[in-house]
Amino acid sequence: MLNYSEIMKTLEEQMSFYAAYHQDARNKATHFVGVPAIVLSLMVPLSWLSFEGVSAAMVITAALLAYYLALDLWLGLAMCAVMGVLLWAGQAIADQGALAGWTWFAILFVGGWILQLVGHVFEGRKPALADNLFQIFVAPIFLCAELFFALGYKPRLHSAVEERAKQLRAA
Repeated sequence: MLNYSEIMKTLEEQMSFYAAYHQDARNKATHFVGVPAIVLSLMVPLSWLSFEGVSAAMVITAALLAYYLALDLWLGLAMCAVMGVLLWAGQAIADQGALAGWTWFAILFVGGWILQLVGHVFEGRKPALADNLFQIFVAPIFLCAELFFALGYKPRLHSAVEERAKQLRAA
């Protein structure tokens, strides 16, 4: 069950907790492939659950995007583009039928988790979601923010997240 206090944390708080578990560049690289693969995998079966042209994938994506937009407008807008592509691709895979859909689901889901676990071997630290399951929802926006940071956007947020992550790692 989700803890309401986890949902209400600021972007800086959410990202700092996540960043404390993701400092190694190799771990981050595996997550840039693994997280989207897992999200895409989940879009496939959720696309099959549909009522009057609205799929469960659309509803869950809309709820997640509303949360991202509430955390940060610009990152939320960027996530709208990313999630839109994943939603479209998930539907395209789902439209290929059950055999192809479940095959792609298995490859993407299992492959994505393997990549992430390999990344945490490099990190030498367990995944953030082992201590806080809600972090599974933070991973996509964290990766988007990492791209923003690499491009020089949101330097204050970047500094605050890095500083707080250092404190969390030391604790």
